[in-house]
Amino acid sequence: MKKYAAGVWIDHRKALMVFVTPAGERSAHIVSKVERQLRRAGDSPMKGRYAADQVPADDSRQKALTGELNIYYDAVVAALRNAASVVIFGPGEAKGELKKRLVKNKLGERVCAIEVADKMSDRQLAAKVREYFSTSRAHKGKRHVARPRNGT
Repeated sequence: MKKYAAGVWIDHRKALMVFVTPAGERSAHIVSKVERQLRRAGDSPMKGRYAADQVPADDSRQKALTGELNIYYDAVVAALRNAASVVIFGPGEAKGELKKRLVKNKLGERVCAIEVADKMSDRQLAAKVREYFSTSRAHKGKRHVARPRNGT
């Protein structure tokens, strides 16, 4: 059942999720197995360079990185599958990549907002998600009527 709202703080290393339900809140973490930075092994001024055939090619390393990210994003999408609405927070490109993955899985219409946010704790994320959904519900039922100014 799609009765809850979710907030996600995501980067390429981990995803923190908060699910807000009428019964309360719960949180979840998903950690990726993606390396922090791709580097060629053995390139060191002290040790010298390896021959080209001893170092993995950049494209094979990129394929491995993409494969790890696909597994990671699939796990995050699976956790968000039953959410009625989702807010995505994060510092880098992972926010947009998650949004694209949600659209690909026909869940893109559930994304309410994407916001830039630096590192957040579980409590900070929960407070931000509660604040977002309480203000969006307050504005959802009200219609804004433009009123003319004095003298016009």
